[in-house]
Amino acid sequence: MFTNAKLTEKLALLAALNPASVAPGTVLTAWVLAANFHSIAALIQTGVLGASATINASLQQALDSSGTSAKAVGSHAIAQIVQASGNNVQAFIECRTDELDSGNGFIYVALSVTVGVAASIVSGAIFGGNPPAPQTRL
Repeated sequence: MFTNAKLTEKLALLAALNPASVAPGTVLTAWVLAANFHSIAALIQTGVLGASATINASLQQALDSSGTSAKAVGSHAIAQIVQASGNNVQAFIECRTDELDSGNGFIYVALSVTVGVAASIVSGAIFGGNPPAPQTRL
């Protein structure tokens, strides 16, 4: 354990969905390079949800920063948030970067948030954690 390390040396904010009223549909963060970290975490936050609204969120992976050939990162998703119990809640999704399909070039990630039925206040962020230690040259 690195007891002298600052949290900001081990964790980086990579992309965000700023708080907004989102109409039914899907919004994505920017696609970010995950190769510089050992783990990825996404935070999803809700405000007031519209009548009967639902929120789904998942991590997606792609070949490049344009989202080419995007697909889900395994089963890394939240349990659906519903309006009846979902106002002002938070949820995390976490994965290790070795769970990405990097052997086939999938090294970019994005957070996908889908709002169903009614416009709702949502926000989200992707964090990169535990960057590899710098290489020491001898």
